[in-house]
Amino acid sequence: MSFTGRSHIRIARPSRDLAAAERFWVGGLGLGVLWRAQGEAAGEHDLLMVGGPDAAWHLELVHDAAHAVAPRPTEEDLLVVYLDGPVPDELVDRLEEHGGKRVLSPNPYWNEWGVTVEDPDGYRLVLCTRAWSNS
Repeated sequence: MSFTGRSHIRIARPSRDLAAAERFWVGGLGLGVLWRAQGEAAGEHDLLMVGGPDAAWHLELVHDAAHAVAPRPTEEDLLVVYLDGPVPDELVDRLEEHGGKRVLSPNPYWNEWGVTVEDPDGYRLVLCTRAWSNS
């Protein structure tokens, strides 16, 4: 099978604390836990996959206490969710209550068209008021 615009995408990232990441992405944003695994043998790592049941993407968050990889996000490492409408204040509040931190973007476009929230590992989620369009 070849790559198409409907191919599933996995975004994999290291995490310092999978429980904190789960609070943010699941309790805060509302994604579901798709898979969880505990690394029990040498060379394995703890794993948390979160996403929507009907989404063509998911986040894979990994942690290996024996060989920790520190997250190294920059201000431009963004996961943008297009809401096609206002960003609910309740959603931003819930993200902050679940370990997120609202921040300004160095790119004024995202400040004008959305809200940026850092997750507990420092990666940025942008809730964009615009709709996605391929045209």
